[in-house]
Amino acid sequence: MPATHPRIRTTEEYHEAYRRSVETPDAFWAEVAEPFTWRRKWDSVRGGEFSPAGTSTWFDGAKLNITENCLDRHLAARGNKLALIWEPNDPKQRHLRLTYRELYQEVCRFANVLHNLGVEKGDRVCLYMPMIPPLAIAVLACARIGAIHSVVFAGFSSTAIADRVNDAQAAFVITADGLNRGPKQIPVKRVVDEALESCPSVRKVLVVEHLGWPVHMQEGRDVWYHDEAKDVSRSFKAEEMAAEDPLFILYTSGSTGKPKGVVHTTAGYMVWADYTFRNVFQVEENDVYWCTADVGWVTGHSYLLYGPLLAGATTLMFEGVPTYPDAGRFWEVIDKHSVSIFYTAPTAIRSLMAAPLDNVLSYSLDSLRVLGSVGEPINEEAWHWYHQHVGKGRCPIVDTWWQTETAGIMISAMAGITPSKPTHAGLPMPGVEPVLLTQEGQEIEGNDQEGYLAIRASWPGVIRTTWGDHERAAQTYFRPYPGYYFTGDGARRDENGLYRIIGRVDDVINVSGHRFGTAEIENAINQDPHVVESAVVGYPHDVKGQGIYAYVILQDGVPDKETERQRIEASVIETVVAEIGKIARPDKIQIVSGLPKTRSGKIMRRILRKVAEGETSNIGDTTTLLDPAVVDEIVNGRK
Repeated sequence: MPATHPRIRTTEEYHEAYRRSVETPDAFWAEVAEPFTWRRKWDSVRGGEFSPAGTSTWFDGAKLNITENCLDRHLAARGNKLALIWEPNDPKQRHLRLTYRELYQEVCRFANVLHNLGVEKGDRVCLYMPMIPPLAIAVLACARIGAIHSVVFAGFSSTAIADRVNDAQAAFVITADGLNRGPKQIPVKRVVDEALESCPSVRKVLVVEHLGWPVHMQEGRDVWYHDEAKDVSRSFKAEEMAAEDPLFILYTSGSTGKPKGVVHTTAGYMVWADYTFRNVFQVEENDVYWCTADVGWVTGHSYLLYGPLLAGATTLMFEGVPTYPDAGRFWEVIDKHSVSIFYTAPTAIRSLMAAPLDNVLSYSLDSLRVLGSVGEPINEEAWHWYHQHVGKGRCPIVDTWWQTETAGIMISAMAGITPSKPTHAGLPMPGVEPVLLTQEGQEIEGNDQEGYLAIRASWPGVIRTTWGDHERAAQTYFRPYPGYYFTGDGARRDENGLYRIIGRVDDVINVSGHRFGTAEIENAINQDPHVVESAVVGYPHDVKGQGIYAYVILQDGVPDKETERQRIEASVIETVVAEIGKIARPDKIQIVSGLPKTRSGKIMRRILRKVAEGETSNIGDTTTLLDPAVVDEIVNGRK
């Protein structure tokens, strides 16, 4: 077996590890990092503690390749162990299993194809693909070459792809002919073709055959993977990377209209993804682990792909959706593959709660031993349903809090080791020093307190920059409260020191566990020719956690006829879907004649949130507004 990684097994060991990680962080993380395969060891463990410039380094001076740690080092002892199980969208279709040796060979073959097409270290490669094995293989192949991968969720629009490709100046795109999503089939290559009409940096498009559809292939630019992979070697020497070389860019929404490219680097990300995966889920050698996230999101990066493979675990990848062909699909897959660790989103749990209970009770689920939730805080009703009906009252639940920018889990129970309490994420991971701040930036001491959640001191997975615009990273995360990483979340620390996340304190909406800046959605709405101005807020949603509520001012005022109102609302939704994708479509649209603004022109979102939430009897002071009467009109319009 590869060298042993430190693992926490008891509550006492957690407290000791946490103490050491805070008091002697360099020694602690050097010990954690030691068992990995390094071409050259580091000169310093960490540097650049949080400053207004927002710079951090980890394992500086080290040389490595992350795929040697995901694949090569497992071959001697785990070569014949299952690395990846793929379950297709259609349960009648055959699933696929790849051992570590087979996955290694497929990654090397894909790397050779990319290399032959001209992909080199430092190039940016955009992936827009279905949840199929070639997506996982392509991501690892990019990392093996030293190319920077940027996966775009295959539900975003052509405009959203173009924005991301152009921001990263990607020279290469990897896609497929089409994808399955429940009962639907989506022509992803056609979406990519539309996007690339405005992407001059792209030189080559590599297309994986999945549905067998005929697609347009642009001569000189587009090539089929199966043609390029003929007679290609299944070995490829991994590129030597510096610790702080970028591994990937992942675009996330923020407080401005333009998505920001979060950059994670090689060594720190590797150590953090592995350490958190092993300890939070308490993974054993024979576990079958299933994270239901798409690789297009950070959860898919860290806990479907990199974390499990770094730990030598068996990871399951699912092409479909939880309700197809019926609401028992998740539970059928768990029984079919003897899944022992299951990690999903509260949105999925709430949607399955709404289905008849027989969908769960028809399956034994006796292979399960750990349950996890991710993306947003899980509400108490969903927690108890999950614990009782899925975990049969015997599986610990880890309710994990983290962000795209943190690379991995920051606050969570460790399964069966540290306390798990409904609606609470729990205690911080070793190396994570959460603090609660007042709005002015003063630390709030003691338990049973509430404030802005920030992190004091760097950890290996911290965001390094935003691609092409470091100032944006500094302004967003490190300048609001100098000396801290600002999460943008509010939190409560209970009487026992357990943390509960209580929502965003900035203009970001968490829809089904995915964050969207209100400005990005407003920019999309404002592209509609009927619209003059818009304001977007989040409101409580039974399934999604938060829904999107849009207030819209039209060129021609508020329409009198209901049919005209419906036509314009449909047009606005169509515009948002075209600009961003279906995942960002507004749940409610209210056409208004004006917005509540201060005399300086600032929109009072506090008022709009209260109206959206139905708290119209508690609007608060409106006398400072430019036109207080507009609030009454909005309240009456909602009613």
